[in-house]
Amino acid sequence: MHRQIAGRLTSPVTKWIVVVFWIAMFAAMGSLSSKLIDVQNNEASSWLPESAESTKVADELSATIDPNDIPTLVVYNREGGLTDDDRAAITEQAVELGEIDGVTGEVLSAEAAAAAGFGGYSEDGAVAVTSLTFNFGANGWNDIPDAADEIRDIAEIDGVTVHLAGFGGQAADAAESFEGIDTNLILITLLVVIVILLFTYRSPILWLLPIISAVFAYTVSGGVVYLLAKYADLTVNGQSQSILGILVIGAGTDYALLLVARYREELRRHEDRHEAMAFALHRAAPAILASAATVVVGLLCLVFADLNSTAGLGPVLAVGVAITFLVMVTLLPALLVIVGRWVFWPKRPTFGSDEPNTTGFWSRVGQRIDRRPRRVWVVTAGLLAIACLGLFRLDASGLSTEDTYTKEFDSIKGQKVLVEHGMVDNSNTVQVVTNTEAAGAVSEALGTVDGLGTPLEPKPVSDTRVYVEATIDADISSTAAFDIVEATRDAVHGVDGADALVGGGSAFYLDTKVASNRDNVVIIPIVLVVVFLILVLLLRALLAPLLLMLTVVLSFGAALGISALLFEYVFGFAGSDPSFPLFTFVFLVALGIDYNIFLMTRVREEAAVHGTRQGSLIALGSTGGVITSAGLVLAATFLVLGTIPLVFLAELGVAVALGVLLDTMIVRSVLVTALNLDLGGRIWWPSSLDRGPVTGPSPTDQGGEASLTR
Repeated sequence: MHRQIAGRLTSPVTKWIVVVFWIAMFAAMGSLSSKLIDVQNNEASSWLPESAESTKVADELSATIDPNDIPTLVVYNREGGLTDDDRAAITEQAVELGEIDGVTGEVLSAEAAAAAGFGGYSEDGAVAVTSLTFNFGANGWNDIPDAADEIRDIAEIDGVTVHLAGFGGQAADAAESFEGIDTNLILITLLVVIVILLFTYRSPILWLLPIISAVFAYTVSGGVVYLLAKYADLTVNGQSQSILGILVIGAGTDYALLLVARYREELRRHEDRHEAMAFALHRAAPAILASAATVVVGLLCLVFADLNSTAGLGPVLAVGVAITFLVMVTLLPALLVIVGRWVFWPKRPTFGSDEPNTTGFWSRVGQRIDRRPRRVWVVTAGLLAIACLGLFRLDASGLSTEDTYTKEFDSIKGQKVLVEHGMVDNSNTVQVVTNTEAAGAVSEALGTVDGLGTPLEPKPVSDTRVYVEATIDADISSTAAFDIVEATRDAVHGVDGADALVGGGSAFYLDTKVASNRDNVVIIPIVLVVVFLILVLLLRALLAPLLLMLTVVLSFGAALGISALLFEYVFGFAGSDPSFPLFTFVFLVALGIDYNIFLMTRVREEAAVHGTRQGSLIALGSTGGVITSAGLVLAATFLVLGTIPLVFLAELGVAVALGVLLDTMIVRSVLVTALNLDLGGRIWWPSSLDRGPVTGPSPTDQGGEASLTR
């Protein structure tokens, strides 16, 4: 039945219908995919849950303070001291800055701030600060860099260094870090994949078909995600869009490699290429479906996250993987049968020729493992366990603004100038909303908190509520700022009748950290259970899925442990984002289990005929090359995330790439194969598969004689 369905998809007639369908989808979704960046939501409200205290503060202040207001500082610095001409120019420029599109409200020059008695100039006279507010609306993310460039042009003074700092400077830098993400990142990824495919296929033509299919998958996925974001309230931000492209191209190429390898096998057995593809799809599609389903379901587990950004990431990537699966089992097979055998030139798989996998590298590896399988898996597992010790060096407590990027952006330079000259970033405040009658007591409580500036006069929020602001004397996302926020909450929550809530920038980052830690504890077990159940259904056994899950978790721990050491001692990163362990886990478990699925479905297929031990060797020899190539492709695509100057994405790319390589080179090829060879038919417990008498000897029995058990 399945082969009949596969045959219909790639028959001489339907292959053209399939191609026309996907061309129509590509044309319809292409324009929508290009607009995906327009529906990104990078506001704080798109990250935190409604239950977070900083979210509640933002909601209460929404009628008083526009949530799209972005406090921004223009920092002027002349070593040796600003001149009178410098000060006059800075004051004049404040008027021009107020005329820039996107600048709203009053622009407070350094002179005006000094006259009002709160800063403006540093004590040594070398630094001046002009304060202004950006507001580009809810979807004005992409307008910030242009406004930042205008400010720098206006603020230019000979001999004076100008930096854009505060929230606005950080937002401009963040926008710059994601600039061109919808094109440059994809182009780099495609280039990397093309190079790997050229080495894998050793064909100047064949690589085109997987790449064309991957581009179709990415374009259609982007269009569907755009529609969901625009009409179904799906949260999409710059982070999820960047990972979407990487995952679609990487996973799509993996599926293509598996299908093409099986198709090439069948071309040697069947003279008609349509029949060969029907058999190839019949054999390979279940493994690809199981792989895609595991990734999709694993990613959908993210909807249980407290962080809206994480919860939104799951459906975005799940849509991408689901569409990629459909493209790779319909469009790619149709293209392959349309072009015929010549696409494999110069090594065309002719009908009746020998299959080279039976004597290849991985076949020889399997034979070596078969001599001492128990020793192999014990030593391999031990080495991976030792690598897990690096986890003790992983610091996922969060990153300060200075440590968030892989290069020193302008806002970081401005922040350093302020610190060096004894000034405070007055754009970073706590915002305390309280009952009107308790405002005085709350202000007094704020005055007792170390690290807070003098509270400003209370301002009305409603008939019964007011808000009070105080400057935080620490970097917005630093541990010191978090301590100040926690101390502030302790102080104001203790005021009777105040019903006080503490929000603001640092409170937002603190609540993000708390939500991330909660998500790590809740989602990781859910993913493990879901993936285990999928494996049970796929392999119709209990022991094999359990062992596979243990090997993948061991691989995850080893990858994270080695990565932690690389981050600290090689790359010099200060730490990791709190959500880093969860993201790495989901990707490595969902993607890492793929390769075990590819291997074990083939082992199960061969075990029904040859027994588990012989079937394991056949499966390793047949799938070893293609799975290794798939791992290299996926690792290389995730490493492309390092081109975005964000420490979080750079670390995610390195950790996932390392984990994928461990899965393909060691866990799948050595550890799992050794377990299969050691346990034999018992690995399918409680299934009755491979419980009968042997039909032939094991090829390399440990004692040199034919094995009497499977």
